[in-house]
Amino acid sequence: MTTGAIAPTLLALSWPLVLGNLLQTAYNLADIFWVGRVSSEAVAGVSLMFPLSWMFVSTAMGLTAATIALVSQHVGAGNQRRADNVVAQTILLAIAVSTVLAVLGYTFRHELLTLMGAEDQVFTEALAYIEVIFFALPLTFLFFAFRSSLQGAGDTKTAMWLVFISAGMNVVLDPFFILGWGPFPEMGTRGAAWATFVSRMFAAAAGVYILLQGGFGVKLYLRDLAPDLAILRKLVGIGYPATLDGWARSFASVAMAAFVTPFGTAAIAAYGIGVRIMSVTWSVAGAVGQATATGVGQNLGSQTPDRARRVTWVATGATMAMLGTATLFSMLFAEPLIAVFDDSPDVVAEGQLFLWIVAPGWAFFGGTMVIQGAFRGAGQTKVAMALSILSRWVFRIPIAILLAFSLVVTIPGFGFELSTLGIGVTGIWTAYSVGAVLAFIVAVFWFRLGRWTEAVIEDDDRSIDEPVERDTLADQGEADDFDVGN
Repeated sequence: MTTGAIAPTLLALSWPLVLGNLLQTAYNLADIFWVGRVSSEAVAGVSLMFPLSWMFVSTAMGLTAATIALVSQHVGAGNQRRADNVVAQTILLAIAVSTVLAVLGYTFRHELLTLMGAEDQVFTEALAYIEVIFFALPLTFLFFAFRSSLQGAGDTKTAMWLVFISAGMNVVLDPFFILGWGPFPEMGTRGAAWATFVSRMFAAAAGVYILLQGGFGVKLYLRDLAPDLAILRKLVGIGYPATLDGWARSFASVAMAAFVTPFGTAAIAAYGIGVRIMSVTWSVAGAVGQATATGVGQNLGSQTPDRARRVTWVATGATMAMLGTATLFSMLFAEPLIAVFDDSPDVVAEGQLFLWIVAPGWAFFGGTMVIQGAFRGAGQTKVAMALSILSRWVFRIPIAILLAFSLVVTIPGFGFELSTLGIGVTGIWTAYSVGAVLAFIVAVFWFRLGRWTEAVIEDDDRSIDEPVERDTLADQGEADDFDVGN
């Protein structure tokens, strides 16, 4: 990413990430498709859990955002051994954090569902799904650690092939586990979760094996798994804003799902289907944002910030053009798209309205995600976090409350009341598009300020490692003689 024409290089790095993320989305789409053959309550239960599941995925992505920044900048500066050590510490951090989250989540699973407004059969279906998903958390985190490590080194194809295989496993297993095909018992939503568990277990195990073998830009050395407090502090220091960023997005999704709940099963099911269709656009924009993070990180490591800036603008323009096309397609074919997952007339009608209102904001939402990726590649994860908070908590959620619900709010100290519009669930859908446009305007302004052009690796980390074959050194027990600190 530091030499040559930007557009073809960015495309070569981006398309495996785009395809990989789209395949990852297939997990959720396949679950909803087959769960839709059970009942609308089952669809609503899994739909209600999507924001919570996304919270954990966002945590994993946030945790490994620091890995992309550090590995890419070390690779750009020519420090392969230091990049390897970052990988090992990422594995340690991923295991520790995911285990804690899994235990807490499973312990308070009933309270979480109650807080989100799940009741009766929807509560039962959601509980059966999320209980298994908690067990899959360490596997999810390990895979993201693997993917971010290779991505920082510029390899995006290997993770794509793993996602391709694991997503295929999930799609194949879904009908057997959910509907009880063949010798398997009918497990409904719990079966969807078990299919996800098995496919993620394969991806995580294969990813760790590949890191141990090396040959893909970085390598995991077992001796590096001893905690290195300096690197862990840097991973946490750079990564925690990205994790908070993920939580801000996820809790906002939970809040939006809770806003939808009072409007009935049809609205909940339509929301779940619509958000999953919209997640395709997240997959594309997120993948290009990840490629942009690698490009920005490597160029800052090689001290070429102007090229990092050009990478960002090329990526942003291309993403917005792609998502504009997706918007037209989704609006033209909204009804059949929704009906694929649930052909109930009420759900189809509400889902169609969702797409007509929300889809026009996709290009702006995607552009913001790419610019956030640029900030993460520069190690400016606090800025990316701030943009997420603005997009969701300052723009989207207040607008949703203002438009959807009938409320009278008294402004303390001013002596007047504010009445909300109360137009119903349509107001929630509108908040997505309006918030996306406002956040994009802020993101462009912030990026143009140019306060992100300093790399986060230390000046003495820029010295290129001695040109010695790393595997030979490891075999001789000499790899530890390298200075791998920060």
